[in-house]
Amino acid sequence: MSILTHHFNTKHNTAPFSKINNEDFLPAFKKGIELAKSEINGIVNNPIQPTFENTIEALAFSGDILDRISSIFFNLNSAETSDEMQKTAQEVSPLLSEFGNDVRLNLELFARVKAVYEQREKLNLNPEQTTLLDKKYKSFARNGANLPEDKKNQLREIDKELSKLSLQFGENVLAETHAFELHITDENDLAGLPEGTREAARSLAKSQEKEGWIFTLDHPSYIPFVTYADNRELRKKMAIAFGARAFQNNEFDNQEIVLKIAKLRFERAQVLSYKTHSHFVLEERMAENPEKVISFSNDLLAKAKPAAEKEFAQLAAFAKELDGIEQLEKWDGAYYSEKLKQQLFSLDDEILKPYFQLEKVLDGAFTVAQKLYGITFEEIFEVDKYHEDVKTYEVKDEDDQLVAVFYADFFPRKGKRNGAWMTSFKSQYIKKGINERPHISNVCNFTKPTETKPSLLTFNEVTTLFHEFGHALHGMLANTTYPSLSGTSVYWDFVELPSQIMENWCYEPEALALFAYHYETGEMIPQEYVEKIKESASFQEGMATLRQISFGLLDMAFHSNNPTEITDVKAFEKTAFEGTTLYPDVAENCMSVSFSHIFQGGYSSGYYSYKWAEVLDADAFAYFQEKGIFNKEVATKFKDNVLSKGGTELPMELYKRFRGQEPKPDALLKRAGLI
Repeated sequence: MSILTHHFNTKHNTAPFSKINNEDFLPAFKKGIELAKSEINGIVNNPIQPTFENTIEALAFSGDILDRISSIFFNLNSAETSDEMQKTAQEVSPLLSEFGNDVRLNLELFARVKAVYEQREKLNLNPEQTTLLDKKYKSFARNGANLPEDKKNQLREIDKELSKLSLQFGENVLAETHAFELHITDENDLAGLPEGTREAARSLAKSQEKEGWIFTLDHPSYIPFVTYADNRELRKKMAIAFGARAFQNNEFDNQEIVLKIAKLRFERAQVLSYKTHSHFVLEERMAENPEKVISFSNDLLAKAKPAAEKEFAQLAAFAKELDGIEQLEKWDGAYYSEKLKQQLFSLDDEILKPYFQLEKVLDGAFTVAQKLYGITFEEIFEVDKYHEDVKTYEVKDEDDQLVAVFYADFFPRKGKRNGAWMTSFKSQYIKKGINERPHISNVCNFTKPTETKPSLLTFNEVTTLFHEFGHALHGMLANTTYPSLSGTSVYWDFVELPSQIMENWCYEPEALALFAYHYETGEMIPQEYVEKIKESASFQEGMATLRQISFGLLDMAFHSNNPTEITDVKAFEKTAFEGTTLYPDVAENCMSVSFSHIFQGGYSSGYYSYKWAEVLDADAFAYFQEKGIFNKEVATKFKDNVLSKGGTELPMELYKRFRGQEPKPDALLKRAGLI
């Protein structure tokens, strides 16, 4: 029997990574599916009349072994993948999708769920039980349980195909990200680049036994290059390579895959009697329907566009004056924005970075969490890791009780996808009186320490760390009975509130005083820098808002209409971006084909939720500012009504209980300098 299919005999039941081999996964998945099926059969064949306990609750706790295997496998596939692992993923995904459909389309199981659902008024359920019942019933009804057999089979085929396509999409983007390297041998081509960026490029070249410097499309290499390199032609080369990933008519091209995914999602919605994929998705979101999302986006667009156009004109004039640039291009944006920001605020990432040593910033996030929620973090060494870069922590409350196990994985490497995310290796839930505590992970891609320097973060990376840590707190402080309602298992347009609100502390002098110290001299970040960080927080906010809205509208364009007529991904994208573009189009580039959030992650019809949650987070943080950013009473309200509650009640109800009112967009517009 595989090590993966039973309780791990480890500290806090943590995953024994060093004992797991890739070949263990496929048999473990098959065994996990078999065990989950037998639990489902036990529920279906129970001779006793369906009750909340023997049907809904039993279903909520079924498949826990399979869930655990899945979370371990798919987390590793994102953070530590290999060719063998990707091959396993391609084999496993259809099995899981088929199993999911076997459950959702099981008539006898649905009959039991429906029987309980129909007597819900008489059952005297608490709010969490009511939500669970509602979600379980809808997970059947919304996924075809009421359909005739032929339609169910059609649904099965679509789901199987979709799970394979989204995996393929992600693998193609990863392959294209790793396929490109800019190898520089002339030191003059490095003009403008910070010391740390050069050093990282030098050590990458060394590791490949090459002379000179190597730059890649991984964010810690790519972002500084296009932000600081004086050589415009090389910036152009990098930017075009980045934007051309999976758009090169080669074996890793994603154009067909994008069209197939969009069409299959539409077909699936139609089979389920929904107008479009967006109508299906948004029924279970705070926003409720595509019309509301589009109107929300257009309202914000109307407020942001004049500001964005003004900012863009200012940037273009600045670039022309500085370097005689006649037409500002995409590869000029970050470069001249950084220069303009330095001129306006005398503030530059390179001046700030020495004050943001990764370890200190992480400790700062820990201290903020301690001040707000009374939890402490202690590094532990007796827990298995999947890579030597990972650090592990025990999180405890004021009574020294275990709250969570926390994994921190912060550096890029081959086999790890770009970006930053939070995930969990084990959910929190309460069973037989035991509160099972979660195992939560933050994964980011920050610059590795070099021979002469520790890992130093840009301010943008500091806010990224706090953002992901906010998601982690949502997972760690979870306190619900059922795993499927725990932690970040909330409506998608609510999930970014805990993460985005955390970013606000990065701008507060009181919080910066906890961790922003120069890594060499130990001096605290000067007050004038802090003021400039705050001042510059709304710098080019109009342009940033426009960019976010454009991604959300592209997502809606693919998913809130019938996509069967789309033949050309690039042309379609251009039309979707029409009202939001500032820069000239780049013929070689297409965003959709590497838009992993919506074609690989779970953000389809949900990208708008970043802006939606910003309204919530600005409004919520205004409450903290009013009472004090470390005010215990406000923090406790936020913890008790938002962080610990997961998806047990409707998000707006939880929010109003915390805030005493519905959110207003004024705080966001004010913070962004748009009013």
